[in-house]
Amino acid sequence: MKIVHYLNHTQKANGHVAVAVDLACAHAALGHDVYMVSGAGDFDDVLARNGVTKVHVPDVGGFFPIRLVRMAVSLLQVMRRLRPDIVNAHMVAAALAARFVARYVGFKLVTTVHNSFDKQAPLMRVGDLVIAVSKSVYDEMRGFGTAESKLRIVRNGTIGGARRPAVPARRRDLSHPAIATVCGLHPRKGVDHLIDAFAMVHRQCPAVHLYIVGEGPYRAAYEQRAADCGAGDAIRFTGHLDDPREVLATADIFVLASLREPFGLVVSEAREMGCALVTTDVDGLPEAVGGSKHGLLVPPADPGAMAEALLSLVNDPSRLEHYRAAANADIADLTVPVMAELTLNVYRELVG
Repeated sequence: MKIVHYLNHTQKANGHVAVAVDLACAHAALGHDVYMVSGAGDFDDVLARNGVTKVHVPDVGGFFPIRLVRMAVSLLQVMRRLRPDIVNAHMVAAALAARFVARYVGFKLVTTVHNSFDKQAPLMRVGDLVIAVSKSVYDEMRGFGTAESKLRIVRNGTIGGARRPAVPARRRDLSHPAIATVCGLHPRKGVDHLIDAFAMVHRQCPAVHLYIVGEGPYRAAYEQRAADCGAGDAIRFTGHLDDPREVLATADIFVLASLREPFGLVVSEAREMGCALVTTDVDGLPEAVGGSKHGLLVPPADPGAMAEALLSLVNDPSRLEHYRAAANADIADLTVPVMAELTLNVYRELVG
């Protein structure tokens, strides 16, 4: 099968990109003819090593309708040359440009909805089939009017992908008990609520430390909040890490305070590394965690509830070890090979 994964760009620190790169490499490993069509990117070497052909098209900016026209013109030239069986678009602008070009080239279009809360997410229904990365995203797309007959669920997996070695190249030396989060530093991730919760935990357990892995426009504000909360000396901001498993591999607890989260790629990484899990009970996070059997779920924007869950683990070593083992169990469905094969099944529905 000739497959094109199409994105606006393939830059780091983007979940859409991470999934698309892992999928492309896994599909190539299964013997398919795979292309990554995108603007500027950080994974060209990874793609080349894994047999994926990178085709560069401009990632144009500007007024949205004009941007779409420019993208479609560039894509049309590429698609006339490649003549793929399937184009899998992972971003809204890419999906709309591909829908237009498909009229002239004749490929089948699959769209993958990663962030159903985005205001443009309903436009992803332009695919011949639409992949939702969780049951929560599936339900939201149904609410937007996407026909149920077009929707398929393929949950995200990051374990065993080509972007990273099988085990992290290094393990960070952390102070214990060590709590870690990995997220973009912006309001949707609830970092302010996490800092407030950690301050409550630290007052009862001064030895505990929090490691915040990630970058974003609100970093300075969150660093100030950490400095003001009374536990600033125990909070570390690491910035972006290409492989956050360097921290997760030695952390005791992984926490995610998101207010919205379609699935949460980093949850599978934390489970792989054997961290006990505390996350908010929103959107696709219960699916990623595997339900209350595998981790602790708390209401969003509730620092008190999050602090209580964290303290229940920090203050009880046997409970902590129980949830570390529980998080690491039943993770086979979170692997890249499983995600890749389920995605291929969607493609086969369209092309046989």
